[in-house]
Amino acid sequence: MRIVSLLASATEIVAALGFEDRLVGRSHECDFPPSVLPLPICTSPKFEVMGSSVEIDRRVKESLQVDTSVYSVDARLLDHLRPDVVVTQAQCEVCAVSLRDVESAVAGMSQRAKIVSLNPNSLAEIWEDVRVVAAACDVSDRGETLVARLQRQMEEVAQRAKGLVRPTVACIEWIDPLMAAGNWVPELVELAGGVNLFGEAGKHSPWMNWDDLVRRDPDLLVVMPCGFDLARTKEELPALTRRQGWESLKAVRTGRVWVADGNAYFNRPGPRLVEALEMLAEALHPEAFRFGHAGMERIA
Repeated sequence: MRIVSLLASATEIVAALGFEDRLVGRSHECDFPPSVLPLPICTSPKFEVMGSSVEIDRRVKESLQVDTSVYSVDARLLDHLRPDVVVTQAQCEVCAVSLRDVESAVAGMSQRAKIVSLNPNSLAEIWEDVRVVAAACDVSDRGETLVARLQRQMEEVAQRAKGLVRPTVACIEWIDPLMAAGNWVPELVELAGGVNLFGEAGKHSPWMNWDDLVRRDPDLLVVMPCGFDLARTKEELPALTRRQGWESLKAVRTGRVWVADGNAYFNRPGPRLVEALEMLAEALHPEAFRFGHAGMERIA
C-alpha cells in the first residue's frame, strides 16, 4: 500500500499505526515524525506565509475571496507517486488543502486512489478519524488499540486533576486579530482541571474581543497560534503585550501567561494531543503535574 498524507495530523496517525514506511508523499506542513521530511512535498501555499499575524490574516482572507483554498496540490507529482490512499481533510480551508482540490487532482490521476477525508471538531471525532485511517490501511484492530491507549493516557491526567482548584483559562489561537481556541481545546482545558472561558467544544474557533478578555480576566492565559511554533509565537507577542490593559490582567500580574507550540501540539488533531493535555495540566497545576515537556513556556 502506498499512502500520501496531505495533512500533518494524518501523517502522525499513519505513523502511529505503524505505516510510516508506506508513506510516499506529504504536505508542506507534515514535519513529524522527522523521518517523513525527505518525502516528496505535494502541496504549497498560494500566498506569502511570512509576516505578522495581521498580515497573514489579511492575505488568507484575500485569497479565499477569489479561490476555494489557500493551498495548491501538485497533481502531476501526485500522479507520479501512484498512491493507493490519499488522506486529506474537510475541516478547515485555512489549515490545509481543500477536499475539493484533492478530489480534482485525484480525478486526473492515471490510476485510481482512495480519498480518506478527515473532519475533526472534537476529541470524539479525532478518535473516529484514527479509526477511519486505520480502516483505510486495513488495520482496524490497530486503530482501536491506538485510540484506547490515547484515551487511557488522557483519562489518567483527568483523574489526577479531579478535586484540584480549577483556574479560569483563556486560550488564544490567533493574536491579531484575536481568536479564541475552539474545537477540542476547550475539552483539553476541562480535562486538565481548568475552566475554559472562550471558545466552545466541538465548534470552530471564534473571534475574540479584547475588552471581553480584560473584563473576564482569566487566571491563566495560554497563547497557542495555529501554525506557529514557540519562537514564532514569541515574536508576535508584542501585538498582545502592547494592548491597553495587558499589565492589569490577573494572569500577567501573577505570572501565569504561557506560550505554546500550537502548530505541533494544540492545533494538530493527532496523537500528540496527549502531550498537549499534559502541558496544560502542568501549567494549570504545577504542584500536581511535572511532565517536563518543551512545548510550552512561561513568559509572565
